[in-house]
Amino acid sequence: MRSFLKALILSLTAAVFTFSQTPKVKTGIEVLRDNSFNILAGKRVGLITNPTGVNSKLVSTVDILFHAKNVKLVALFGPEHGVRGDFSAGADVESYTDKETGIPVYSLYGRTSKPTPKMLKGIDVLVYDIQDIGCRSYTYISTMGKAMEAAAENNIQFVVLDRPNPLGGNMVEGNLVEDGFQTFVSAYKIPYVYGLTCGELAEMLNKEGMLKNGEKCKLTVVPMKGWKRSMSFEDTGLPWVLTSPHVPHFDTPEYYVLSGIMGELGTLSEGVGYTLPFQVFAAEWIDADQLAEKMNALGLKGVLFRPINFKPFYGRDKDKELHGVEVNLTDYRKVNLMSLQFLFMQVQTEMYPDKNPFTMATKQRLRFFDDVCGTSRVREMFSKNMKYDDIKDFLNKDVKKFKELSRRFYLYR
Repeated sequence: MRSFLKALILSLTAAVFTFSQTPKVKTGIEVLRDNSFNILAGKRVGLITNPTGVNSKLVSTVDILFHAKNVKLVALFGPEHGVRGDFSAGADVESYTDKETGIPVYSLYGRTSKPTPKMLKGIDVLVYDIQDIGCRSYTYISTMGKAMEAAAENNIQFVVLDRPNPLGGNMVEGNLVEDGFQTFVSAYKIPYVYGLTCGELAEMLNKEGMLKNGEKCKLTVVPMKGWKRSMSFEDTGLPWVLTSPHVPHFDTPEYYVLSGIMGELGTLSEGVGYTLPFQVFAAEWIDADQLAEKMNALGLKGVLFRPINFKPFYGRDKDKELHGVEVNLTDYRKVNLMSLQFLFMQVQTEMYPDKNPFTMATKQRLRFFDDVCGTSRVREMFSKNMKYDDIKDFLNKDVKKFKELSRRFYLYR
């Protein structure tokens, strides 16, 4: 009993030490605080943020700037889900007043995705502080770019408080967005996985003329301290705040990349509606054991598949009995994440030729798929034979050139 108690005490002590140790990375808001908010001193500030805008003690950037003696916070701007996470995905949010500070909050999602001159009246500087996930289809970078355009048009300074890319700074996957497919989920001609922090991406958008009409704003990036491109989010020692309801964990961005495009079809489950969002491939008709065997037989490095049978709690597949595989990434750096959803669709169509996910999808869903891919050509090439090899070169064609371009904007090594 004594040895058990001793081991328990040592275990709890280690856990407390691990939790309380100083993070290896200081985010932009903490660097700004350490510098006494110098670049905002005496200015009227508009803040674009959401619940992920916190310091390492989980204090909101809203409250940090509101209580800073030399900063006058006069307006808040919220992307999808709102400033304090009060709204569900896709909700058309009207402007309102923040209960904690009494400051007006303007929605940047829905009918108004870009700050208007009226919203910006009396503001000297716009500050952006949102944790992103490193994937082009996630709408926060679109909000950032729209706000940069508004800052340029209204001669307002724009400040990005930088944060880690949870996919690291070395991974780049996917084709560039083509003309005619630039939407809010593919706003800029960048790859699906772009390997930059939001600060680095802002520098690229600004200097490469990627904003509307080639606009350029007066941009300042407050870099992190201690972040390296090789870091996973777990390596940073920072707490993870869910970036949206279906991205609850620090490793969910990895799974978002490997299944989110397929999820746009609405014919196969990626796990949204269950406890494993983006971490499963499933459908009512699949034999889970057989699928797991065939997926593991592909011999892919960095990933394993296990059979799973489950019933979603909400959403499109609520109460349906689904069968498939749970995807387990053993090392996300060793596998091309985007490829996994296409390899799954390839295998499941070989198993069930009458269950082609593209012919089962609605026209609207096919358009969603194309928008997220940034082109219709991925769908057109892949759906002919349902073979990943038919699109592999296309998906990778822009990676090398983009890496060469993006290195010019690296703030970290």
